[in-house]
Amino acid sequence: RHGVGLCRIAKFGQQPKITVPVERYFLVASTICFLVAVVHTVVELRTGVFRPKRFNFLAIGLGFIFQTAFLWIRGHELGRCPITNLFEVFVFLAWSVALVYMLVGPAYRLSLMGAFTAPLVLLLQGFALVAPIDTRHAVNGSANSWLEFHASMSLVAYGVFALAGIAGVMYLLQERQLKTHQLHSIFYHLPPLTNLFAAITRLLWWGFALYTLGIVSGFFTGHPLPRIQVIAAVGLWLLYAAILQARHLKWLAPKRVAALCIVGFSAALALLWGITFTAELHHVP
Repeated sequence: RHGVGLCRIAKFGQQPKITVPVERYFLVASTICFLVAVVHTVVELRTGVFRPKRFNFLAIGLGFIFQTAFLWIRGHELGRCPITNLFEVFVFLAWSVALVYMLVGPAYRLSLMGAFTAPLVLLLQGFALVAPIDTRHAVNGSANSWLEFHASMSLVAYGVFALAGIAGVMYLLQERQLKTHQLHSIFYHLPPLTNLFAAITRLLWWGFALYTLGIVSGFFTGHPLPRIQVIAAVGLWLLYAAILQARHLKWLAPKRVAALCIVGFSAALALLWGITFTAELHHVP
């Protein structure tokens, strides 16, 4: 009967319908929210009068809600934390960045940080939606709580490192404008350099603590982790430990620390890609 049905479809030139998972619409809606925030910022900058309003915060907040809905539905469907492939990892990372911004922005009075956060989240989610990386794998057995804690805690730490990198960009931008005496309208809405550097330091400590917790929990998963992944993760941990040590002993100028925050997050993103890509290869028959 199934063979006859397929022959009829081929005979009449009909193609089987491709169904889009419901949760993906939430992800698209979230990406549109972040796109609106980016467009709003660009329009404000082109007018020459940048005025940070609540619009960006509300747009990012709505996008975060849609992100959470996507992750909840996908996690409920999988029966575990939705970080089983590269697509879900990038979405979870984007969610972590938005989450940290929602907590850090108002707390540190960094209203302008949303103008820098939205493009990063848009880039991460846009890549996840466009690239063919949402490959489903057969999941056997129950979820490993320690492994999920290890992975999710590490991704949230990456989100904190991302915000530290964004604060580093803001610091370097303001420092350059002061040095060149070319003050744009955006300059007057940047926090003082001392406040920015204080935020960078706090974010580094928070990210370092969460990343340490993620690494330590990885040794309680009951499964041996690939040696190359352990070496890379420890290498990234040592990089941030060195940045914090240099900051504490005042071996580096604040400008150098801000630049290293950008380098550190770039290394973290490359490490995340490498770890997830290596794990993906183990699923290929």
